[in-house]
Amino acid sequence: MSGKTAKLTLPDGTEHTLPVVIGSEAEPALDIRALRQNTGYVTLDSGYMNTGATTSAITYLDGEKGILRYRGYNIEDLAEKSTFVETSYLLINGKLPTKAELEDFSVKLTRHSMIHEGMRHFFEGFPPGSHPMAGLSAMVTSLSAYYPDCLDRTAPMDLHLTRILSKVRTIAAFSYKKTIGQPIMYPRNALSYCANFLHMMFAVPAEPYEPDPIIVKALNQLLILHADHEQNCSTSTVRMVGSSDANVYAAVAAGILALWGPLHGGANQAVIEMLEIIKDPNGPYQGDYKKFIAEVKDKKSNQRLMGFGHRVYKNYDPRAKILKKMTDEVLNHLGIKDPMLDMAKGLEEVALSDDYFISKKLYPNVDFYSGILYRAIGIPTPMFTVMFALGRIPGWLAHWKEMVDDPTTKIGRPRQIYTGETQRAYVPIESR
Repeated sequence: MSGKTAKLTLPDGTEHTLPVVIGSEAEPALDIRALRQNTGYVTLDSGYMNTGATTSAITYLDGEKGILRYRGYNIEDLAEKSTFVETSYLLINGKLPTKAELEDFSVKLTRHSMIHEGMRHFFEGFPPGSHPMAGLSAMVTSLSAYYPDCLDRTAPMDLHLTRILSKVRTIAAFSYKKTIGQPIMYPRNALSYCANFLHMMFAVPAEPYEPDPIIVKALNQLLILHADHEQNCSTSTVRMVGSSDANVYAAVAAGILALWGPLHGGANQAVIEMLEIIKDPNGPYQGDYKKFIAEVKDKKSNQRLMGFGHRVYKNYDPRAKILKKMTDEVLNHLGIKDPMLDMAKGLEEVALSDDYFISKKLYPNVDFYSGILYRAIGIPTPMFTVMFALGRIPGWLAHWKEMVDDPTTKIGRPRQIYTGETQRAYVPIESR
């Protein structure tokens, strides 16, 4: 509490005092936790756009200035200097690891990369054309059956967090192999976290496979940039489910399902689909992205520019800047001339110089370049949301851990304003 207060005047003229809370980055908030008890009123805030559901020490985000920090560290520094494993340790434990701590954490992730052999039969039960997100969410939930001690909330949870972070990449890769009919590739203990995932995704028994160091670097950056993003839809879902004392596997699986929505984790797939439509020589635009931009600006068309704008960011998404540079590096390294990248850069250039988009503060977001980069790496479009989930796992685990360690946590139970019928007399079916 800051010691400051605000006055709320109700329609009957009575005044009530609300405490003011100030965050460590000078973010002000009105504490309304006693509002209903003291006044009988609740607040109405669709989408929770103006409601802080919790205090958190994990991620700081300033959308007006384009700032994103994990535990106080700028995302630019972490993307350039850190690895996904090191960043995961930071998010979950609140500090960067020492060399010894990082080595120990990496070894644990390696040792827990296998999944129970019985779970392979689950993959066999999924139809060949099933979406890999269905397999991912079902398998993560199923882990709780193999580690039933997770149901005891008084038991140490660190091992379960390590298991989820390690096994989710194995599950994701196995899900993909199932969809394309290839044999499952087991993890190799000699490989790093991201290299191991690439091995399980792209290796086949018939020939050796060695992950490309540049692709490993790109995957590390992609996962770091997706690792956490404050109280978004899926993270809030993890906290909401976890608040009921549900086990951590169930809470993370709920986050995966929330992420599956096209308005959340499916946004980068929508960017690729948009670029495909613009590029199609038999389509309405035939590669003319300026014609597409003109249609976006036409209020009568209902056409949307995917990958631009963000509910929180009112400035250039710092993650998009990092990925733009990484995309160039990867495509140059692979010798790929992707017309989609040229088209994307053209769209970005037009949008950033057009008063229409500037006035609406529509800047590129992380989804704008991540789909192109995943495509260059060889990740198929249906796997894009899975990759988002893979990156977001440490953030979900960090928020779950922060929530269960907080003695003030209560089960989530939002209020509502009822707008239905008032009391009615029951009418027998013969008289209806």
